[in-house]
Amino acid sequence: MDSILFWNAVALEAVKVSHTDPDKREQNGPTLSSRALAIVHLAMYDAYAGIIGGLGFPRYLNPPPPPAGVSAPDAVAGAAYTALVNLYPAQRDFFDGQLSCFTPADPSFGFGGDVAKTLLIVRGNDLDGRSCGYKFSNDRGRHRVDPDNPDQGFDSPFYGAQNRGFGITTRHSVSAPPFANGLAAKYLQALAQVRAKGIKPELTGKLPVALFNNRRIPVETLIGEYWSYDGSARLGTPPRFYNQIVRQVAAVQGNNEGQNARLFAFVNAAMGDAGILIWEQKYCHDFWRPVVGIREHDGSLGPLSPYGVATNFNDGDPGWLPLGAQSTNQTGKKNFTPNFPSYPSGHAGFGAAAFHITRMFYGIPANDKNGDTLLTAPVISDEFNGRNADNQGTRRPRHARAFGKGLWEMIIENATSRIFLGVHWMFDAFDFTVDSTGNYIPDLTNENIGGVPLGLRIARDIFANGAGKAPKMTLGGQAVPPIITPPANSPMVQNPKQPYSINGCAGPVIGPQGLEEPVEGEEVEIKKEQGEIQEPQPKGVSED
Repeated sequence: MDSILFWNAVALEAVKVSHTDPDKREQNGPTLSSRALAIVHLAMYDAYAGIIGGLGFPRYLNPPPPPAGVSAPDAVAGAAYTALVNLYPAQRDFFDGQLSCFTPADPSFGFGGDVAKTLLIVRGNDLDGRSCGYKFSNDRGRHRVDPDNPDQGFDSPFYGAQNRGFGITTRHSVSAPPFANGLAAKYLQALAQVRAKGIKPELTGKLPVALFNNRRIPVETLIGEYWSYDGSARLGTPPRFYNQIVRQVAAVQGNNEGQNARLFAFVNAAMGDAGILIWEQKYCHDFWRPVVGIREHDGSLGPLSPYGVATNFNDGDPGWLPLGAQSTNQTGKKNFTPNFPSYPSGHAGFGAAAFHITRMFYGIPANDKNGDTLLTAPVISDEFNGRNADNQGTRRPRHARAFGKGLWEMIIENATSRIFLGVHWMFDAFDFTVDSTGNYIPDLTNENIGGVPLGLRIARDIFANGAGKAPKMTLGGQAVPPIITPPANSPMVQNPKQPYSINGCAGPVIGPQGLEEPVEGEEVEIKKEQGEIQEPQPKGVSED
């Protein structure tokens, strides 16, 4: 039995259960689930490396040496079990039931547990997904809640800007998205695309003729739903799906236990850091989602109108709604737009980081952006496994989807899928061109735009920092977060620095009377009736 694959499966089940059972909601949403998977797999790797030793398995941590007569599988079990019961205490009975194939009394199990405890202490000051103290902006182009789900709140606004990395050496970032107050050419192209491809089915008849003729077709609907994993019951978040795919890659490539220890540490460290840096950039640029941008495209629309700018009313639609992120297995619950800013795309960044670091693990050059043959066998998504159902209670058919160009094709399709749900602009994924026939072509030559390039750079950084062997811990002076997190168990500051106010980001909150957000240390009373500075609490989280 491969202990790494065994406990990887246990961890993925924990992610699924935490998004399914209301009494076991722990580490939910994309940020916290990617963090949890990174901790579990880095602990497993380091316990395994501590037992095996040698230059091929450099340590991530430096805890006490292992005892004599040790067992690598029991050390892995001790590390995984200890990490999981601390991250998901409500599922302890489930984790206890997985120990029958291991020997908890063996000293190696205790050694693995010590490794996990050390790593949990190292990550003990991580900020969670709380939104208390976050102040959203009503300004044009800024992120606000989904008008079709107005009570959703904001997920993890401080998480990215305040947490340090797992294996990066640089705080990778992206340039601002094209906008120019809604007049930028690429913004208008992206708007037209998602307005046609991402619309709610029953509203398709409202599209102008040119957009109606370019409306979403059935296979595009399938692609959007296939990659969704939007925190739904019995699915969880995208990091779970990407692990499922990497498991299939590992089987096809014939990995041994040591290779799996290294591979899954790389993959989950990359997604852990993607969760941090993507969310830092999301709340830095604070860019609105299509559901708000299309509905409020004309300057006469929106909470701070009129703007007095000349826009074409017909480019937008104040009644537009998206197909939406999927509320799979939640009959009667609306599909939705995720509760965090649009740019860059989390799906695109997570997928690119996970799949590209896998590509490099198997020898594909860091800058290669061509198809591969690492996995061309069909892949089953839990969204289309023949058992799970849409939010109307209708069971979806089983679908075996093949990718002839391997993981690179998955990177592109996964990123593009969010346009077909109407929850992302194309530039959220990557830069693009539009050819003479109206086809939208991804442009990966520009690595300063979108989640895919950000994920690629994260993967390259972590792989190079670990010399291609295993992740190396981000050192204290490397990739320093732009906002310093208060010490563990200390009270949160009353007026925290806002993530969009740092490093040339989106800028301060602009209120209806032109009142800017107070700088740190100043106290300015904002009346509730102004409707600008509010602190809505999250009511569940979803995946980008």
